[in-house]
Amino acid sequence: MIADVKKTAEQKMKKSLESLKVDLAKVRTGRAHAGILDHVMVDYYGTPTPIPGVANVTLIDARTIGVTPWERKMANTIEKAIRDSDLGLNPSTTGDVVRVPMPALTEERRRDLTKIVKHEAENAKVAVRNVRRDANTQLKDLLKKKSIAEDEERRAQDDIQKLTDRHISDIDKILAAKEAELMAV
Repeated sequence: MIADVKKTAEQKMKKSLESLKVDLAKVRTGRAHAGILDHVMVDYYGTPTPIPGVANVTLIDARTIGVTPWERKMANTIEKAIRDSDLGLNPSTTGDVVRVPMPALTEERRRDLTKIVKHEAENAKVAVRNVRRDANTQLKDLLKKKSIAEDEERRAQDDIQKLTDRHISDIDKILAAKEAELMAV
């Protein structure tokens, strides 16, 4: 029973960490990164489809993403979808390829993005702490039902606290790396 509670807590904490990584990948730095277009949807015969589902997304150089649609007539649709997205990008079509240049970031914009990144990291920490609270509640319920002894419950709570501390530390490391990436010119 205790093992199940610990395992569930660890899985949920890992999901929070993965979710943070996905959210931070969407925060644009000055460099091009193919994953930035993963959540941009295009109308593919009436069905909203992510760009990687209708085209090859590659890096042309450090500041340019190339999108090569599998069907030629999709190029204009993809260009419009990228332009209309909330990413602030201005793509251009040359032949079959949609080129997406990444604009350089201003100092002010870098600071704004750093605030956004810190907020995302704090949300992830809150999620991890909520998982800890839920796990501790489950342990207390097991103790009330007399399924486990007090010392087992205390040991399990210590283990869950160590798990929480480790995940919070991982979140801090990810945050520091992203902040350094944002502030690098």
